[in-house]
Amino acid sequence: MGRRPIGRRAARSRTRRRWATSRTAGREWPYDEWRRHYRDHQVTGVLVRGLIWEFQDADGQWRAAAPMTEPHGEPGRVRLWHPIRASTQEIRAWRERIVAERLRQPFKQAFREIYLLTPAEEETGVYSNRFAAHIVPYRRLYALFKERGWQANFLGRYDGGHEGKAWADFGDGEWRAYFFHEPATEDYGDYAPDHAARDQVRFERREGRRLREVPLAEVEPLVFSEAMRDVDLFVGVTSIAADPEWADRGEDRYGAYWRAATFAELTASAEVRREALERILPRLKIADRCSLNGRYLVVRGDRRTYKIHLSSANILMEPDDAYLCIVPSGRKGDGKVFLPFEDDRLSLILSKAFLLVADTEITDRTILRQIERGV
Repeated sequence: MGRRPIGRRAARSRTRRRWATSRTAGREWPYDEWRRHYRDHQVTGVLVRGLIWEFQDADGQWRAAAPMTEPHGEPGRVRLWHPIRASTQEIRAWRERIVAERLRQPFKQAFREIYLLTPAEEETGVYSNRFAAHIVPYRRLYALFKERGWQANFLGRYDGGHEGKAWADFGDGEWRAYFFHEPATEDYGDYAPDHAARDQVRFERREGRRLREVPLAEVEPLVFSEAMRDVDLFVGVTSIAADPEWADRGEDRYGAYWRAATFAELTASAEVRREALERILPRLKIADRCSLNGRYLVVRGDRRTYKIHLSSANILMEPDDAYLCIVPSGRKGDGKVFLPFEDDRLSLILSKAFLLVADTEITDRTILRQIERGV
């Protein structure tokens, strides 16, 4: 019995995932091969034309070309553009262009977060504490490991089950990143802990059949950035700081962490979110009621003024910074607002902004009681 043919949507999805996860390998294609098998292909061509590519000229220089733009001359080789190799000015220009031309990229490229070595990481040498001490629901974290292609042992009540280690290979297997974690406290359910605490990130490099731990400064910048991006994603998606109902449920165990983290300094992903909003807001009908101030999107309603945190999407109300709990409906956005990349947190922030601008039209008594309490 022959193989079942793969549909166009499935083929595009598979290609998108392959490209999205292979950037750290520094993959390059001969121009003719790339043009024949990707750009001009009836299935993958749609994806190719939504991405920024770099073309190598006869002098060996790499030059980026806009999506759907023909490169100059006859390039020798082609590779995907990545912001880690670009200047701040170039990154800013690409982001402006993507928004101005309303291009929805197949995966986050122009607005992709980049992670550079910090002075603290230069000091610690072989490990990073950048994401340490965050509290997350453990089963959600473990599921996200699998979704992102990381391997991990499962924390539990067995010998060695209190030491969590997740790992993933980068750069065609030349590099391996490790993310350590442990049970947050003795809050075990039937078998696994309810919550986990984040710990160090370390790297190893393959030498023949062996892996050798290396200082962070020796890790290839593209590999370091992509690995740290994954770990940041693990924090941003699963942290209890993003749970708007945590305080209302009377959860005391990690209350201090929740209060500190829910309105903390912005992560790299939140900084990118802020940049996107800088370009999106002027195009919205609520633009005159919204402004960006530090780590918040400030929304002026008729009843009160609200501050939506760009990392957690949680809300404070002026003038007393009272907390406003709004539970997401779980429904996807209606797609009427153009977003240059898929980001559930950005969609949530904008949906809250539209709701709060028209706060006199809110009928949900749970929300109204909170708003009226301090008016």
